[in-house]
Amino acid sequence: MADLPNRFLPPAEASAYLASRGLKYSPKTLGKFRCLGGGPAYRVFGRSIYYAPADLDAWIAEKMSGPVSHTAAARAAGARA
Repeated sequence: MADLPNRFLPPAEASAYLASRGLKYSPKTLGKFRCLGGGPAYRVFGRSIYYAPADLDAWIAEKMSGPVSHTAAARAAGARA
């Protein structure tokens, strides 16, 4: 998997990639994001959907708050507490 950044991942592998970073999103949830918005960038090749690992990492960085020390700070940062 050393060449992973050069690969495009189908939804099941993208879900596993996110899980390897501690974020559990199923392929169906990624599909919901594709329909409703708010998910990572994806590409279409023919009738297949693919995600670039760099796009998944960028989405994580965009959505992740900074460190917080208490729930009031988490709420201010936009996290669910």
